[in-house]
Amino acid sequence: MAPLNLHLMGSIFGILGTVGSFLVYLAPIPTFYWIYKKKSTFQFPSLPYSVALFSAMLTLYYAFLKTNSMIIMAINALGIIIETGYLVMFLIYTAPQSRIYTAKFLGIFNVFGFGVIVLSTCLIPNDVLRLQIVGWVTIVFGVGVYAAPLIVLKDVIKTKSVEFMSFSLSLSLTLCAILWFFHGLLIKDIFIAAPNVLGFIFGIVQMLMFFIYRKSTKKADLPEYSLSTTTVDVPVNSDTKVELAVIDIHTQIQVKTVDAKKSSDTDDLENQLPEQGRQEDRSTNATT
Repeated sequence: MAPLNLHLMGSIFGILGTVGSFLVYLAPIPTFYWIYKKKSTFQFPSLPYSVALFSAMLTLYYAFLKTNSMIIMAINALGIIIETGYLVMFLIYTAPQSRIYTAKFLGIFNVFGFGVIVLSTCLIPNDVLRLQIVGWVTIVFGVGVYAAPLIVLKDVIKTKSVEFMSFSLSLSLTLCAILWFFHGLLIKDIFIAAPNVLGFIFGIVQMLMFFIYRKSTKKADLPEYSLSTTTVDVPVNSDTKVELAVIDIHTQIQVKTVDAKKSSDTDDLENQLPEQGRQEDRSTNATT
């Protein structure tokens, strides 16, 4: 029996990991299609996509320094394009306050932070040391990609609802973590293998939470308001008719007088009666 070719096996897992990563990048499509239809991001956070974008940028930089890592470079370049598209759509449909927060976070974290890492590591004269430092930073933010979806677990436990939790994303992340772990293990690259160990654990936790609270989830539809108009004849006088417009949720009742002008004229005429005439009327009524 021929011994296993570790390099070949590593390449196979690298290709499978690339496919898995591509599925991870495509997993939020149903979520963003729903956002597009509703024209609102509601409670969905932007943090997982910002961290995923940063991790893809950093891993691309690591692969560039390592050389001979075309698979890693290709999938992360594609990831940068896809995650940028998600964040652009998020900024379009999110609330103004969330838009400001997300824009600031992207500017400080993804632009300024990444720039500092690249410029500072370029000053290191030793290529091996530079690669190791970038590799350790990549591990930290690689774990962050898997941990970012955990921020919704607090709301899941509190509301006992998984409506704003993407199961497809959690499943894709778990499978991807397994594939990239074996790829890093077989090519003996700790900076690729290490973050995927925690990634697998985090993915399992997310899927367990999904199945625990899946049955208790209630669909959180926004209230829809419908307006119905009812016309009621009220004998205020012979020429006056009152129209009531009632909103179904009984939060507001609007009253519109069809012949408001004539009613106003009647009131004005009454106000113009002399005070003496009013007193005589009252005296007559009292006598009667």
